[in-house]
Amino acid sequence: MNTIKMITKLMKAGSGLLGLVMLLLFSSCEDSLVEKPKDIVAENYYNTAPEFEAAINAAYSPLRSTAYIGNYIVILDTQTDWGYGRGSRAVLNDWQGLNTNWANGVGAMWNNFYQSIRDANLVIQKLQDGSSISQSETNYFLAEAKFLRALCYFGLVRSWGAVPLRTENNMAEKDLSRSPVEDVYDLITADLIVAESNLPDEQSQIGRPTKFAAKTMLADVYLNLGMYADAAQKTQEVINSDLYSLVPMETRDDWYNILGPEVLTTPEEVFYFKYMRLNGQGNYMPWVINHPSTGLFNFGGAYAHYSIASDPFYSNWDNDDLRKDLWDTINFGLGDSTIVSRKFIDPNAISVVGAGCDMPVYRYAEVLLMYAEASCRAAGGPTAEGMEALNQVHRRAYGEDPVTASAVDFNIADYDEDSFVDQVISESGYEFIFEGKRWYMLKRTGTAAEILLANRGVTIPEKCYLWPIPTSEMNFNDLINPADQNPGY
Repeated sequence: MNTIKMITKLMKAGSGLLGLVMLLLFSSCEDSLVEKPKDIVAENYYNTAPEFEAAINAAYSPLRSTAYIGNYIVILDTQTDWGYGRGSRAVLNDWQGLNTNWANGVGAMWNNFYQSIRDANLVIQKLQDGSSISQSETNYFLAEAKFLRALCYFGLVRSWGAVPLRTENNMAEKDLSRSPVEDVYDLITADLIVAESNLPDEQSQIGRPTKFAAKTMLADVYLNLGMYADAAQKTQEVINSDLYSLVPMETRDDWYNILGPEVLTTPEEVFYFKYMRLNGQGNYMPWVINHPSTGLFNFGGAYAHYSIASDPFYSNWDNDDLRKDLWDTINFGLGDSTIVSRKFIDPNAISVVGAGCDMPVYRYAEVLLMYAEASCRAAGGPTAEGMEALNQVHRRAYGEDPVTASAVDFNIADYDEDSFVDQVISESGYEFIFEGKRWYMLKRTGTAAEILLANRGVTIPEKCYLWPIPTSEMNFNDLINPADQNPGY
């Protein structure tokens, strides 16, 4: 994808280098992550590296879909102390669980996760018999396939709990019961250890995972398992690689040097889903969250998800924090305290699904905040290194040099273990708006009920912690029936 994305970025910038890059595109079609037609990943026998590359590319398509952006990410963020849905999406923040319409909506993402798992499983299975591929190529494609499979199961287990484990060994079986959460995490961990061992230190192509992307996801998994020393070690390895740094900001508009539609990549990118201004290859998020009056997205915008300035999450937010300026007050009939995010924009998108913004899966800011939390929990209190990691993210948000001490720094003497973790949770909430992080963090840290009661005045019923197993799965899989459904559904 990097060659094509470079072309579209150059087209956006009107660069005179476009002609040269066009030549590179047509002379290097292998240097692309654009998904190949689905029939390439039919049950065929693969032998060569290009064939396996085509097969692994297909596994990205379900994860870059409108279902991922338009349902998965925004539903996660609507289930927070700042998120609201408009119209048919208003039910997402009434804390009564998902209605039939949205149970089907998240069901689409369930299906996408399993489609990507199926494509990854096919690569893993066929690599065992490939006869015209080197061992190093085999190791690489195996690692990439297992990274993507782990990413899918990590999404599934956190939102649905126990799920069927479909692997290269049972992918032909239609009927599978739900595997215990522990077994799902065992597979995720095993896959990421393989990925960590065999992926390259740096991206082979922009948009491909690396060893350090695997370490970052592994740290996230360890946090979810309460393995704090291991999580601290993995994030420390990413930090010590010296491959990553925060992109500085002096004004709110500098945010677009991190995720703007003209950006190809940055030192903050650990692993992103890459998008470009091509129909079917663009990011859907700018349309979902923007309001037409801002002019920040040239196809209007659905403003389907928003926030309210009078809510404690926003009203308690320091006005000097540049991230707060990424919200605009727009009264579209729900009151003069309504605010809409400008975090993902593209005034030159070519269609509703043709925006050039990328979607972060892991940014270096998250590495720093995961390290801050994990090191504190492992040590029983904040460490100097963990405080510095937290302060780097905090400084950048105030327009300061991320790696230089400043007046906005938190002081380690003011914190114990619990208050420091609370500060990390707060910082993460402001940093990762519309990146699908906060709900998972609130659930993992056991703070969801307390924070939602304090900030939104709602008591979360048990059914809100997991999504319903889709009806489509129960209709397809004879070993899952209504008695196996998650609580409350």
